[in-house]
Amino acid sequence: MTSRNEESFATRAVHAGRHDFNELGVHAPPLDLSSTYPTPDLDLAARSFDRLASGDAPEGGSFVYQRLFNPTTDRFERALADLEGAEDAAAFASGMAALTAVLLAAKSRGTHVVAVRPLYGTSDHLLTSGLLGLSVTWTTQDEVAGAIRPDTALVVIETPGNPTLALVDIAHVVRQAGQVPVMVDATFATPVLQRPLEHGAALVMHSATKFLGGHGDLLAGVVAGPHAMIRDVKHVRAATGGLLHPLGSFLLHRGLPTLALRVERAQATAEILAQRLAEDPRIQSIRYPGLPGQDPRGLLGRQMTGPGSIMSFELASDDAHVMRAFIRDLKLITPAVSLGSTDTLIQPPAVLTHRVVDAGDREHAGISGGMLRLSVGLEDARDLWRDLDRALAVVPRAAALHTEEMTPAATR
Repeated sequence: MTSRNEESFATRAVHAGRHDFNELGVHAPPLDLSSTYPTPDLDLAARSFDRLASGDAPEGGSFVYQRLFNPTTDRFERALADLEGAEDAAAFASGMAALTAVLLAAKSRGTHVVAVRPLYGTSDHLLTSGLLGLSVTWTTQDEVAGAIRPDTALVVIETPGNPTLALVDIAHVVRQAGQVPVMVDATFATPVLQRPLEHGAALVMHSATKFLGGHGDLLAGVVAGPHAMIRDVKHVRAATGGLLHPLGSFLLHRGLPTLALRVERAQATAEILAQRLAEDPRIQSIRYPGLPGQDPRGLLGRQMTGPGSIMSFELASDDAHVMRAFIRDLKLITPAVSLGSTDTLIQPPAVLTHRVVDAGDREHAGISGGMLRLSVGLEDARDLWRDLDRALAVVPRAAALHTEEMTPAATR
């Protein structure tokens, strides 16, 4: 019999979380929508309730209540843990719910967090706001060691970074953190391209809304790591009610077999588009890890198996009206937040996803007001380029029209 360790990622993605299918006599992931479960054996139910409320597995098959446990969600968690090489995982109603639970669980170790920008805008806001009673020190990946304090509970990084695509050397950060656990938001990479636990991180988090879901039809978050830490996270989840709805878990589990196909196809298209945009005089700058000079630490091939399918760029004009005209003239690409869907999405982070971050902090992190983030989907590369090229062709004309509109009538 083939060992799981000998199987490729693509094979594991197809079979992960199917551990009990033969016993159940099913071929597709079963969907259990129960909000509550019968408790005829009250002693068993009481013991199971205590275990579930503290983050442990149920006892004797007694699930008690969906806020504490759901078998459909459990199967997805097992599958994701398998793909990340983790002991356990916890799924949440959103990526922010997952991050909040991780931060609250970390407070048992201290009330200080070290973080490296850029992070997703709302993650940045949550840490900066003090809503969870935590203080944060923002630093660079080379200065983490100097930011560690006796009360530091966690180091938080995101790689590739949202939205600049900056790459962080996970092993380098882990060495500096010492005994302090490191959590990596790997939403942009997915376990297809990067598995942070293999590089020493304690926890890996995903906004599962994105690539893991992959179809723009669910909201979810997941965090994976060692049993002890995930137990603490599940304890917070049980108390705060952040468990992922079983329908979302079902959709996520159903989508895992095609995850590698989707990620690799979108990446192949992104590499074509990034090269064309980099050579286009209508583009001022572009950030994409697969382009020459944009992986200075040599992390592609060492930490990541590929550059992914997200890029950010700035138009040659810094006029906000030009950017808006460019977005309006896109016909195939969807102007929308989020990423990792089957269709290609574009949005200006400073205006939308990162507007909650202080303007000075945005600028320091390299997020300009004219930056556009492009998440490449599964469309044909030729069709996407035609759409971009057509919209880019309108940009100079839109700028000229705006100038004309602003010119006093007497001087026209």
